[in-house]
Amino acid sequence: MEIYFSFIVPVYNRPNEIKELLDSMVVMDYAKPYEIVIVEDGSSDTSKEVIDTFADRLSISYYQKPNTGPGDSRNYGMRKAKGNYFVILDSDVILPKEYLAKAERFLSDTFVHCYGGPDDAHQSFSNLQKAISYSMTSYLTTGGIRGRKNTLGKFQPRSFNMGLSKEAFQASGGFGNIHPGEDPDLTIRLWKLGYDTTLIPDAKVFHKRRISWQKFYIQVNKFGLVRPILNRWHPDTAKITYWFPTLFLLYIVFSVVTALLGWWYFIAILGMYLGIIFLGATLEYKNLSIGVQSILAVLIQFYGYGKGFLKSYYYIHLLKKVPEKQFKKLFFSK
Repeated sequence: MEIYFSFIVPVYNRPNEIKELLDSMVVMDYAKPYEIVIVEDGSSDTSKEVIDTFADRLSISYYQKPNTGPGDSRNYGMRKAKGNYFVILDSDVILPKEYLAKAERFLSDTFVHCYGGPDDAHQSFSNLQKAISYSMTSYLTTGGIRGRKNTLGKFQPRSFNMGLSKEAFQASGGFGNIHPGEDPDLTIRLWKLGYDTTLIPDAKVFHKRRISWQKFYIQVNKFGLVRPILNRWHPDTAKITYWFPTLFLLYIVFSVVTALLGWWYFIAILGMYLGIIFLGATLEYKNLSIGVQSILAVLIQFYGYGKGFLKSYYYIHLLKKVPEKQFKKLFFSK
């Protein structure tokens, strides 16, 4: 199959980010035609003026619609797109110039209907963003599940960097109305339909993520709230590893209590782990400040996710509450 790519990018009040993304596309090293579909999801601060400045350099289609969430906006963009293979990006990413060439090369050799790629921090990002990136992508924290290990077949792509064929989109109906969590939900439904997913290790993007500790906490807390809902919808995909942040949170409490009682062994183990985080981040970025901030990022990540997971598990699995009613803010109305 001759692949014609359509980039699908929902945006909500982030014109500056769209400019950075389009700047990276202008210099992309890819000779074949492709299109960019940008969907303005009910923004009050629109990206139209920014996008207009690229009209003579890129093939862009721009649509404005009421706010129905990123999942529905991606579906909207895919319905409007001309391509037969969609590359779904968040507005806060920057593409390496060889991104599309590497994705096409992989798909030409080993075609799959859905892929995901890793993310990293660009050298221009702030120290805080680099620390958060380290926390979210390191083997020491997430085990590489977000793209730092070569897991074929059962890799769960994330919608900040995700490829999806038109066929798979039409068969699945695309993303649901939960957010976050719409991407693993789609992946699991694709598996049930018989479609494989994979990681393309070279299809990397630079992902800005959150720009403040508060926003980062809110994000990871929502990740924790969503997972028990996905486990209820798709019980065959539930794993003990999803409990790890909650268990880590309980371990912190336990180690502090035992230290107050004079038993230092457990808190020493915790200190060693955080010391390894500091050392790993410092060596990766060659910056002591990023090493220190990475410790804080890991603690916020595990606390936010673990607390959200435990709360959601209590309501969804123990009390058997309806997710859409119990956690209304996680669901968009179409």
